[in-house]
Amino acid sequence: MAAKIRKLVVEVDEIRLENGRPVDPPARKALAMAVIENPYAGRYVENLDELVQIGEELGGLLGTRCVQALGIEPGQAQSYGKAAIVGEQGELEHAAAILHPKLGAPLRRAVEKGAALVPSAKKRGTLGTAIDVPLGHKDAAFVRSHFDAIEARVADAPRADEIVVAVAVTDSGRPLPRVGGLQVSEIHGEDGLR
Repeated sequence: MAAKIRKLVVEVDEIRLENGRPVDPPARKALAMAVIENPYAGRYVENLDELVQIGEELGGLLGTRCVQALGIEPGQAQSYGKAAIVGEQGELEHAAAILHPKLGAPLRRAVEKGAALVPSAKKRGTLGTAIDVPLGHKDAAFVRSHFDAIEARVADAPRADEIVVAVAVTDSGRPLPRVGGLQVSEIHGEDGLR
C-alpha cells in the first residue's frame, strides 16, 4: 500500500563560514521529510507490514529528493541518516516499522552503495516537534568527520494520526573537521566500518 502523504518538505543547509573561517567547498546537508497518515493510529495492531512497506517507498523517494536538492550524482553523497516523529495516537513501534526493516535498501540505491548502517532516531511528538536526524558516513561508520546531525521539524506536523519521516543526505562532512580518525581518502567501504 502506498503512503498517504499530506506534505513533502525538502531543504538544504549550506555552511560557508565557520568560526570566521571560510568553508570551501561549503558543507551541505539536504533534508527531505514526508508527513504521512499513520494507518494504525489509535489502535494496537500486531502486524505492522503496511508501515514496513511505506518505509520502503519513502526510503527511495526521500533519498532521491535529497540527492536532487544537493544537485549531485548519487555516488557523490557522503553521509546519511533517518528519523521519525510519531503523533500521539501512534506508538514508537510504528516509527521502527517504517525506519528499520526496509527503508535502508532504497535509500542506499539513491546514494549508491551505502555499506554502513543508516543512523536513526525516533520519538513521539505533536505539531512542530523537532528531532535531530543523526548522520554518519554512508560507506564507513568510523569516519569521525561525518559524525553529525541535522534538525528536522515541520511546523504543522505530526498531527495525532500522522508520522513525520525524515531522511538526510550530505555531500560533505562537518565544516573544518580536525578530530582525527579514519579519513575519507582511507575508506575501503567493504564492511561498513572502515
